[in-house]
Amino acid sequence: MSQTKPVLAVADAPPEIAVSTRHITKFYGQVEALRDLSLDFPRGQLTSLLGPSGCGTTTLLKIIAGLLQPSSGAVEVNGRTVTGPGPDRAFVFQDFALLPWASVLRNVGFGLEMRGVARSEREDIAERYIAQVGLSGFEKAYPHELSGGMRQRVGLARALAVDAEVLLMDEPFSAVDEQTRRKFQEDLLALVQNENKTFIFVTHSIEEAVYVSDQIAILLPRPSRVHEIIRPQINRHGGASTIRRDPEYLDIVDEIWASLRSYVE
Repeated sequence: MSQTKPVLAVADAPPEIAVSTRHITKFYGQVEALRDLSLDFPRGQLTSLLGPSGCGTTTLLKIIAGLLQPSSGAVEVNGRTVTGPGPDRAFVFQDFALLPWASVLRNVGFGLEMRGVARSEREDIAERYIAQVGLSGFEKAYPHELSGGMRQRVGLARALAVDAEVLLMDEPFSAVDEQTRRKFQEDLLALVQNENKTFIFVTHSIEEAVYVSDQIAILLPRPSRVHEIIRPQINRHGGASTIRRDPEYLDIVDEIWASLRSYVE
């Protein structure tokens, strides 16, 4: 009589790493902002950098972008050491950083224009991403004619249009109202799923970090270092209201708050 062999569980393969920071230290004069900070960012996932004010998240993001040089240590993107800005990374700024004299279409295509992409091609690409962020019909509008939420969508479309592998987002939703912020969070989850890019996202909102993140790196204040890494195991297929009522979601929010509470001034 034959016997059925038990099926052995196969452990999930570790995620491929897109970005690594290796022993990053950063001084501003005599002030040590970051100390020996090492962190891996899995490819195709969203990692949030979360912590109280002054914990160095924006500094770390700018070092990854190549906009700042570390005092020591190195950043690697796809195994290559970062020495400055590059086409493999795109930055979404907190203050939108749009060109006030340029239309939505030109703002979204500006990065492609700087790379020498022909006008017809960059406008086709820009129009595609304008539609993707829900701004079809506003191609000819100027930044002063748009709401804050619409301007942030333009900034996101511009970052997507250059087709960078890594999107660096510095508190991109902090300047919009709560309703718009929640809609942006839903849109961001869809982008992570559909774009197959690596997102590094700075936020000071615990709820936002848990809602959008595959991985959360909690940083402690100056000199900043990684305190804890959390990978929320949340079922995100039930929609926004289901996620926000999920006991796992609520427990992680409470856990992070308990971890950070003593560091909030």
